[in-house]
Amino acid sequence: MATTTSPRVNYLNNRDILKEIHLSKNTYCSFLDPVLDHQFDIILPAVSKINQRTVAEARRNRAARLTRETGSPVNEKLIPNTDLVFRISTWEHIPMAPKKVPKTSAKKKKVEDILELLENVTDEVDDVIIDEPVLDPSHVRVNFPPFFHYRITDHKVPYLVGKSHWRGDLETGEYSRDHGNMTRKLATMFMKLCERYATRSNWRGYTYNEEMRGQALLQLSQIGLQFDESKSQNPFAYYTAAITNSFTRVLNIEKKNQNIRDDILEMNGLNPSWTRQNSNSAIHQPGSVVITTPDVI
Repeated sequence: MATTTSPRVNYLNNRDILKEIHLSKNTYCSFLDPVLDHQFDIILPAVSKINQRTVAEARRNRAARLTRETGSPVNEKLIPNTDLVFRISTWEHIPMAPKKVPKTSAKKKKVEDILELLENVTDEVDDVIIDEPVLDPSHVRVNFPPFFHYRITDHKVPYLVGKSHWRGDLETGEYSRDHGNMTRKLATMFMKLCERYATRSNWRGYTYNEEMRGQALLQLSQIGLQFDESKSQNPFAYYTAAITNSFTRVLNIEKKNQNIRDDILEMNGLNPSWTRQNSNSAIHQPGSVVITTPDVI
């Protein structure tokens, strides 16, 4: 009797993760044609980089993507230049960040504002804004690097077809950074990543494993869309590194709390945890258990 093997279950792969990252970022964008202009073929640092070499590379990338999607080979030479979409990294449409205010100056200013509140009442709120962490120090904080999408005409003249962090029409719309959302599938991928990572042999034995998973999931929700496709095509490694850092952070905090608890027990003449008793640092400390070797007969 022939043995049948169970089909291999697809856990997670970079191609699916990249697709969901792309769809999530599109919810924060506005395009001239949402169907044709959202899928970029190449990422460039500036519009001036659109030249014969980058156009040829974009044509090759588009042919490879269409081949994967349709299952039949696509000749890159048959793709017209007007069908190519170029993603240009830019902060041009992002508002400037408020100036940094030192904490000492901010405290003094708050006191002065309270004293002068009855005399001069103003509606200006920019003066009391304190520093906010940003990806670019000169612009406000956004959840992923902003960009423009461009196409080129038959005469190879680029024109704008899409903006990130934008709501409404490209000409009359407005900047917005909170009208989009992460796709449900990407959120499920983050949950699966944390769940599978927590079952590793070096993490699954801790009693605060659930707290580690929660901290890692919170971290992924914050930096999930900050993955830059122009620098790497391996988001799995990017997210795994973030999860590792979150797990390690929780572990260090718990170890610190345990050391404080053991110090309090030793100060009151009580036995600390077995971890402290069995460690080399517990020898010759007041209140700790000293391990001695029996006399050899």
